[in-house]
Amino acid sequence: MFKAIRIAVLLLILVFVSLSTWLTQARSTDWNGSLWVKVYPINADGSVESQEYIQSLDVDDFSAIETFIAKEAEKYGRTLRRPVRMELGDEIREQPPVVGENPNTLDIMLWSIQMRWWASSVAGPQDNPDPDARVFVRYHAPKDFVVLENSVGLQKGMVGLVNAYAGRRHSGSNNVVITHEFLHTLGATDKYNPATGIPEFPLGFSEPERNPRFPQRFAEIMGGRIPVADNDAVIPTSLKYVTIGAATAQEIRLTD
Repeated sequence: MFKAIRIAVLLLILVFVSLSTWLTQARSTDWNGSLWVKVYPINADGSVESQEYIQSLDVDDFSAIETFIAKEAEKYGRTLRRPVRMELGDEIREQPPVVGENPNTLDIMLWSIQMRWWASSVAGPQDNPDPDARVFVRYHAPKDFVVLENSVGLQKGMVGLVNAYAGRRHSGSNNVVITHEFLHTLGATDKYNPATGIPEFPLGFSEPERNPRFPQRFAEIMGGRIPVADNDAVIPTSLKYVTIGAATAQEIRLTD
């Protein structure tokens, strides 16, 4: 009897968590009210340069994300004035969980759970109320030999982890990556070849009907780069050179 009760309680908890997750995800893409997105800076490399840049940050440094989402939402018929509202949190002084090299499916699943728990535990004390989405940005001093790790966005828990360069000249491209990972939390999928980083045609192209096809003028946000040739694409320097394509708009329910 005790075992049956324990199983029943666990099943009820699972149902409650699943329902809560579903409701959160549904509300996040109904576009009936503003989504609050909070950015938490982290000094990833412990450098003075990264620390000074973090201390200089202001919420206005991320206002281009609000402008971009509003412009693209209006393009798809959404009339909400500020569909996204950016916030800047206090610096987080603890590094996030590491997924490890060559992870298998189980490793990734465990990391995802750890990441969501970590995000809540380190950010929770400063959040009242909780934002709709949390994006942790790990800043690195820009050096020639520094290659950033991949960034990631989790729909469950609505948590993003971005690796970025410290410095004003990188703020535009950083905002592109932050927006990309934020849209992952809403259900958008990547539209580029993971092996090459080249956007996939046609979904990863901003203007797939353009003739001639190359060079494209903009990047599709989930394609990540501006295709300039069959096997060449460049990283956009700001959100001015980015759009939300029709497939991505449908995934995040900007369109039916």
